[in-house]
Amino acid sequence: MRNGSVRSIHIHPVKAFRSLPLREVQVERWGPAGDRRWMLIDDGGKVVTQRRHPHLALAAAEPLPGGGVVLSAPGREPVTVPVPASGAPVPANLFGDKVEVVPAEDAAVHAWCSDHLGVGVRLVHLDDPAVRRPVDPAYALPGETVSLADGYPLLLTTTASLDRLNSLIARGEHADEGPLPMSRFRPNVVIEGTEPWAEDHWTRVTIGDVPFRVAKPCGRCVVTTTDQDTAGRGREPLHTLARHRSADGRLLFGQNLVPLATGTLRVGDPLEVVA
Repeated sequence: MRNGSVRSIHIHPVKAFRSLPLREVQVERWGPAGDRRWMLIDDGGKVVTQRRHPHLALAAAEPLPGGGVVLSAPGREPVTVPVPASGAPVPANLFGDKVEVVPAEDAAVHAWCSDHLGVGVRLVHLDDPAVRRPVDPAYALPGETVSLADGYPLLLTTTASLDRLNSLIARGEHADEGPLPMSRFRPNVVIEGTEPWAEDHWTRVTIGDVPFRVAKPCGRCVVTTTDQDTAGRGREPLHTLARHRSADGRLLFGQNLVPLATGTLRVGDPLEVVA
């Protein structure tokens, strides 16, 4: 049964940097190609994200052939970062997951990132997502792995659910903060043409020719209150999600997907609900 189509596709070449829209993307077993293969860590090896540093939203990364990136930010000269050719992996703490990553080779790259944030950080690369990090075993099938995304290979949202959420915000005490754009939720795939919250009931879907397993709803954090264009913060959507979309202590919007095969996703591809 057809149940919508792909409105937009997004990747985040550096975790927590601004999203990059694409017309199509290759889906690998650990997520969209080029999505969250780089991230920042602090001096203790802990991941650095917009949770504590909203100004990361103002930094951008353009992917290069071979996996490198070009970093840019307002008022800064861009810097090119190749994939590390050598170097020993270092341990990183990604929200409790221990993962081995490889630092960028040029010290000037770490300085560029540190200067942007005003704190000392290192830019690191996930060299082998096929083996480095398994999906949460509570929601995984054997052998499933993930990139440096928060926990799952692909995040799906729908325009109908955002419209419904914005209608709820408009009736609330922080109505002046709405309507919110989809960029607040940092999805990989946005689907249009469904009913609001229809994705709550999906367990298997096919997008284009690529089959996916729906692992679990996405619990939302303070990043959703961050304006991705200005790095300013407000109260929404968490205030409204807490009133209308709360379950087991989590505020829910979107679904985490795991690909069951590789393939290509394109804007306009149909979504079919299998189960």
